[in-house]
Amino acid sequence: MSETLAPADTSATIEPPARPLGAVKVVGILGIIGGVALIVVGIVVWIMVSSQLRAENITIPDDAMAFQGQTVQGPLTAYVQADIIQTHALHASEGQTYAELDQDDPVRAVMMNASFLRASLFTSVVSFGVAAFAMGVGILAIIFGWALHRLASAPVVVRQSRQAAAA
Repeated sequence: MSETLAPADTSATIEPPARPLGAVKVVGILGIIGGVALIVVGIVVWIMVSSQLRAENITIPDDAMAFQGQTVQGPLTAYVQADIIQTHALHASEGQTYAELDQDDPVRAVMMNASFLRASLFTSVVSFGVAAFAMGVGILAIIFGWALHRLASAPVVVRQSRQAAAA
């Protein structure tokens, strides 16, 4: 004959953690504060770079791939402007790059200026990317900080079966 075991009777008790969790709560709060700071810094950098680009009054020409007639003020418009500068420069040099032109070729100065302008525009594109990355990391830091703080604040529930307690 087989024996049937009765389901184990369990009781739950709430106990304080075995170790103090104050440091975990502090780390959680610091994560939240750091996340907010990263978001604020990212927003400030985005606004600063955007306003500096807008102050240059660069208008995207009609033969660009997108944003024709718009003022350069964001990462996409800066990228499109850099692309059209390269297109115009290569047209002026008949497809030759700066390094391929003779040293005394007057078009070499055009290619050099185009290269400098493109580098400046790409630097702004990278700045927008870094600002967006900082904001994204800030959001993650807030989420992780909140989770740590919440976990450190949760009570510890211990379930113990009466059969195990009786043994």
